[in-house]
Amino acid sequence: MILDIVFIAVLLGLIGAALSMRVVKQFERGVVFRFGRVQPEIRGPGLAMLVPIADRLQKVNMQIVTMPVPAQDGITRDNVTVRVDAVVYFSVIDPVRATVDVQDYLSAIAQVAQTSLRSIIGKSDLDDLLSNRERLNQGMELMIDSPALDWGVHIERVEIKDVALPETMKRSMSRQAEAERERRARIITADGELQASEKLGQAAEVMADHPAALQLRLLQTVVEVAAEKNSTLVLPFPVELLRFLERSTPAEAPKPKAVAEEPAAAEPEAASALEAGEGDAPPQELASSAPPVAELSAVPDPKSAVAGQPEPAERNGQA
Repeated sequence: MILDIVFIAVLLGLIGAALSMRVVKQFERGVVFRFGRVQPEIRGPGLAMLVPIADRLQKVNMQIVTMPVPAQDGITRDNVTVRVDAVVYFSVIDPVRATVDVQDYLSAIAQVAQTSLRSIIGKSDLDDLLSNRERLNQGMELMIDSPALDWGVHIERVEIKDVALPETMKRSMSRQAEAERERRARIITADGELQASEKLGQAAEVMADHPAALQLRLLQTVVEVAAEKNSTLVLPFPVELLRFLERSTPAEAPKPKAVAEEPAAAEPEAASALEAGEGDAPPQELASSAPPVAELSAVPDPKSAVAGQPEPAERNGQA
């Protein structure tokens, strides 16, 4: 009988010892509640002894938690509709406050991250969301970290993952980028032409001072053309010879106006001479001076001449 009582007592002791011992992992911390009151002492990693029935141990993970923030739709400050998602890295620095002050710190951090992301979208321009993300990440980190510190949570880092734009906005941005590249290309081309013109001007001055340089350049061009396998035939012609021929060619003298007006003045004189019937002028001169139209008008029509003469019978009757 006594042995049975001892055996039962030992068995109860072992069961009580098993219930009073907890194992805390290296990345965890234990918060002890004794009759519902939190104990100031935090149990570290290892074997933690508890008072049976009176103590309850709650473990808190101290690792860095990676929490993706769902994509949020918003309108930027320059009235562009975007869809932005992000990721938040945080860890618990005070297990007691993370356990006592907030019911579920994971859900609380998720909600604060979503609202902060929407606020950042509304306060920023589209160009800032696309190119100046570091500043936006810092601003969003401060916005989430302010309430999280009261919950015993520290925000390690916040990153904006992706910015989704509408298709129309993507096409507009591509056209803008293409126009900007064309503008830069034209500016570079114009700058190159300006520099080339300056160098060509300097080369022209040197060739003007040294005529042999022009001949050397001509020979170099001939060599470059002959080096390629083509059917191009180049005949160098001295420019000085062209200038010599231009100077030696006499200029044509302009014709006087009086000579040009002589035929026009001679035509009315010949016509008036024929009408007046001047007999002292020989027929050859009149024929040569009068125009062909005047000659044709002066010749009588044979039919009219025959019709104008009277018949022989009529003449005899009249006689």
